[in-house]
Parts: sequence; C-alpha cells; structure tokens
Amino acid sequence: MTATVTRVPLAKPVIGHEEQTAVLAVLESGNLAQGAEVAQFESEFAAAISSDYAIGVNSGTSALHLMMLASGMGPGDEVVVPSFSFAATANVVALTGATPIFADIDPRDYSITPESISQVATARTKAVMPVHLYGQPARIAEISDLCQSESWVLLEDAAQAHLASTPQGKVGTFGLAAGFSFYPTKNMTTGEGGAVTTSDPEVARHIRLLRNQGMETRYENEIVGLNNRMTNIAAAIGLVQLRKLEAWTGKRIANAEFLQNEIAQDGRYLLPHNRPGERHVYHQFTIQVLEGERGKFQQHLDGLGIDTTVYYPNPIHTLKPFKGSSIKLPNTELAATRVVSLPIHPSLTQDDLERIVSAVSSFKPRPGGSDA
Repeated sequence: MTATVTRVPLAKPVIGHEEQTAVLAVLESGNLAQGAEVAQFESEFAAAISSDYAIGVNSGTSALHLMMLASGMGPGDEVVVPSFSFAATANVVALTGATPIFADIDPRDYSITPESISQVATARTKAVMPVHLYGQPARIAEISDLCQSESWVLLEDAAQAHLASTPQGKVGTFGLAAGFSFYPTKNMTTGEGGAVTTSDPEVARHIRLLRNQGMETRYENEIVGLNNRMTNIAAAIGLVQLRKLEAWTGKRIANAEFLQNEIAQDGRYLLPHNRPGERHVYHQFTIQVLEGERGKFQQHLDGLGIDTTVYYPNPIHTLKPFKGSSIKLPNTELAATRVVSLPIHPSLTQDDLERIVSAVSSFKPRPGGSDA
C-alpha cells in the first residue's frame, strides 16, 4: 500500500482562536457594519505603514479603484502600469474611463522602471502606478523623483507588500495614495478587504466619501459614491492579524533566506534579488526556471508533494479587454513563461523547507527538452 504524501501547500492563512474570539465579540455586539473596529483597524494599520491615514474598504481592488477616482483619473487620461500583474491593476484604471499604458519590467524585481515609464509616457500621461510585486519594493524612490519632475501623480499598488520598505521609507508612503489587499492569501487577511493609505487629508476624506455612497453624515450625500465599506467583522480579524504581522514577516524572510542559501546556484534558476537596504516581505518566493521547462518543473514538484503556481502566466496586455496594440514588452513576456512561485508562508516547518530545497534541486531538465 502506497503511503500518502503530506503536501506542502503554497499558501496557508493562519486563522486561530484569537480571530474567532474577535469575530464572535462583534457578532454578539450586533454592530456588524462599519464602526468602531474599522476605525481602530485603520488607526493601527496607518501606524504600521507610517502613513497619516488609512481607509478600510471591502477589497484590494476597491482600494485601487477608489484611489484612482480620488486622484482625478478619467477619460482622456493615461496611467502607466505594469502588464506583469493581476488584471485588477489595469481594470481600476479602465473603470475610471482612463487608459492603462503598459510599461516593461525589470526582470529581477518584476516592476516597471523609471526608464520603461519614460519610454511609454505621452502628453496624456497623468499618473504612474507601479506594483510592488511579490512583496518586493519597486524602484519607488526613483519613480517618485521622475513623477515629481514630470508633474505626474504617483499611486502605489502595494497589495502584496505589507511592511515592505526601502532606505527612503516604507512602501505605501511615497505616492499620493497606495492600495493594500487583505485577501486570504496575503501576508495578513481580514477575510476579504483592503485599505488606502495617504498623507493627504483631502484625499483621505474623498476616499471615505467614495466608499460610503458619497456621504460622511447619513443622508447628506456630497458626491456620487459606492458601497465599498469594510465591516466590523473583517476589521476584527484584521486587528488580530495586524498585531502578528511583524512576526509573520520575520518568518517569511527567514524562510526565504534558507531557500536562497540552499537552492543550488547552478544557472538553472533565477532566484529573488534583493537590493541593499530594502525589505522584501516575500508575499511570494518566485523563481525563474529555464525557458520551456516550467511545466515539467511543476510536475516534478507536484509528484513530491510541493504545491506551486504561476503568477502571472498571461500579461495583462494580452488579455481580451486590453488587446489591440502592437506593444512589445520583452521582459514581461519572458517572465510570464518562466516564473513559478514556491511555498514561503510562515507556517512552513524546517522539514517543509528541506523538502522544497530537495525537490527543486533534484529536478533535472532534459537536454533540448521543453514543455511545448
């Protein structure tokens, strides 16, 4: 009888007794919608990010959408974004009536660069939104300088980068506003939710209006708004998670250091690259395999009980809603064929980590072979 292989999951949200107790307290209070727990979560999250304001909303996508609206994006405007990201990065631009313009990425940090932004910018460019992908900061200080020199609005997609930082400051504090996600697989969760951070009081107020049908005082609607509120239930989970986030982040970093040190540096894999003084928080531990070998690599690890996935196999500019141009993004297109993410979450045991290293190191590409 064949023994069942215990799998090493790619992600594992940590939901325990403290989160359950916090939710039960909200349920017993009867105050389920946005209220005191949301306000407390906003205060603590803003402090964690070193931002003046945080506004809780119902998803990371809502956070990005509302900050687009609050920054004035609309028809005729262009916003420079990466194509190597989740579709929400471009969707939120298009939903305002503005046009997403795709720039190429640096193949080591997977983010748009000042050089690639300048190459695609036009007279209609109004904003730039880099993504701090996989938990690694973009070259955000340089991008900030470029935006200031060109009078472009800088917005940050920090959905995967809670507590990431550079020598110049924490991710989420460089632009006019930044959007974070608390989806279950993120470094912390509220079940589903998001937040906008900003140091501009007018932007903060505008976001609050937009998330709540355009009103701060009940029935005194000031603008056309949406219902993107965070619930007290979500915030109660988030408060518990936020207070554990620093320890979890330290574990992710330690796990990443182990994988970096132990996976064979023999040219078969391109491992994550950290710039001096930056804090990569490893939402994902993403490597690149040899071109044409990814399918076999994933099959090999799957057979050994190691879960993997690909973020993102289809660049946004190739998706149906955004097709139609002859744009060439060579680094983006190559990364989409080579990246694969390994487990990195804080629940990994030492045995799990050693199994991941063994599985990766034992993969033998076939000479001249490919997935094709």
